[in-house]
Amino acid sequence: MKFKTQLIHGKLIKRYKRFLADVELDDGTVVVVHCTNSGTMKSCLESGAEVYLTPVNDPKRKTKFTWEMIRINGDWIGINTGNPNVLANEAIKNNEIPGLTGYSNVKREVKYGDSRFDVFAENEHEKCFIEVKNVTLKEGKYALFPDAVTTRGQKHLKTLMQVKADGMRAVMLYIVQRTDVEVFAPAKEIDPDYAAALKDAVENGVEVIVMQAKIKPEEIRFTNLLPVDI
Repeated sequence: MKFKTQLIHGKLIKRYKRFLADVELDDGTVVVVHCTNSGTMKSCLESGAEVYLTPVNDPKRKTKFTWEMIRINGDWIGINTGNPNVLANEAIKNNEIPGLTGYSNVKREVKYGDSRFDVFAENEHEKCFIEVKNVTLKEGKYALFPDAVTTRGQKHLKTLMQVKADGMRAVMLYIVQRTDVEVFAPAKEIDPDYAAALKDAVENGVEVIVMQAKIKPEEIRFTNLLPVDI
């Protein structure tokens, strides 16, 4: 996924009210930016760290920038939660994700039951519902999800189990937007209910695929699959 506009460089001052952050641009101007990430962003927040922003030319928006990434310990971390959905959709169409290839029809935002899934893919042999989650939390060598309690995430897992029970393919696709981790696992200490629901989902046929992504100011691209420790 290539960024459509040139990103703007700055340094993080602080994040607040979940969806806002103050950033000092290279010319010294301080701007308020939109943060799409509603989680705690634990392990990817550091005052004074380099950031990149997308300029937004929308008169209806109060903030004129969207926060895309932050540099922690020399590694760019993607914090825009909208990008993994775009990345996943493109990659599935282009057969770039191992295990999710060969689909002739790929669509975004498709409803099933009481949930709306990020990607739906099908061919003449099967139908597949895919839920995409952005992963930024790091603990040692582990990439963990979630970084805050998510009842919505549990709901998606339950509906994916129903998808599987109804004879279709059900996939949880976690996209790790940092390269300084080696294994994916549920964040049991943060949300034990989600961790239990994920284990139950896997035991009932829901597949888990974890892709690691390399973040650059020019583009985001997949690098490799990560092993999973449920």
